[in-house]
Formats: sequence, C-alpha cells, structure tokens
Amino acid sequence: QVQLLESGGGLVQAGGSLRLSCALSGRTVTSSAMAWFRQAPGKEREFVAAIRESNGATRYLDSVRGRFTISRDSAKNTVYLQMNSLKPEDTATYYCASRSYWTTAYNLARNYADWGQGTQVTVSS
Repeated sequence: QVQLLESGGGLVQAGGSLRLSCALSGRTVTSSAMAWFRQAPGKEREFVAAIRESNGATRYLDSVRGRFTISRDSAKNTVYLQMNSLKPEDTATYYCASRSYWTTAYNLARNYADWGQGTQVTVSS
C-alpha cells in the first residue's frame, strides 16, 4: 500500500521561502512519478510540479517556474518542493501525489492514484 506524508507548510511573508517534504512508503521515489498539486479555497486542484521516475526530469506550472524546485532524495525516499520568492497567490493547501509510471498527462490530478493529506501554505502580503 502506497502512502504519502507531507510536511513543511506554514505561514510566511511574501518574498519568503518554504520547503515542503513528501515521505513515500510502499514504493520508491525512483520508481514513482511524483507531483505536487495545490488547491485554494473555491478553486480546482492545480498542478504545480512533477518529477519523472526514470531520469528525474521535471515539469512546472508556468507561474512557479524559476521560483519552485522539485527534487527527490532516494536515500530518504522523499520528494521535496523548495518554494522561493513566495507570493500571496501561492496560498493554498499543497498535496503530494504519486503514480507508478510517468504519463504525458502529468498535470492532471485524475491521473494520480495516491495522495497525501495536504499541508497548508499561507503567504501574507
């Protein structure tokens, strides 16, 4: 059974940084396509970043590219989302997601079978 546990959310001022962690169990991060999504109140869940299992290639939402970085640590079986230069519009609950192999539709939430419980990120202006 695959389980994901997020941590690292919190309250930060605009321009600040946070690092989210997603600890995976039941499968290794190097055999899983991993992604981060976010959902603000009243809005649909939105793709943020993904990392491919085979070669570690990454993809980003245009509005976070250059500010956010997705990475993985195989020894800790953990995926990270480093968020810099945070903006109030980044405020949301952030979710980690996993699937067993990469898909070209990596940005669609419905293509991920496994989800964490979410961690809240609040950016104040």
